Amino acid sequence: MTIKSATIYDVAKYAKTSTATVSRVLSNSGYSVSEELKQRVLEAAKELKYTPNLVGRQLKTKEITVLPL
Repeated sequence: MTIKSATIYDVAKYAKTSTATVSRVLSNSGYSVSEELKQRVLEAAKELKYTPNLVGRQLKTKEITVLPL
């Protein structure tokens, strides 16, 4: 049995906000988000053990990151 990793959709649902807000908070985009909402999103990500999807990020940025073995 595999355990599904938390996504920004899961974090957004848990924090009761939009996926766009979650993305902005987690990427430190500089977009204006209230401190209370920012803390709620960060706490939700921590509770759900959210980790960024590196493949998705590479597709978005078109950069390939090589991790050391």
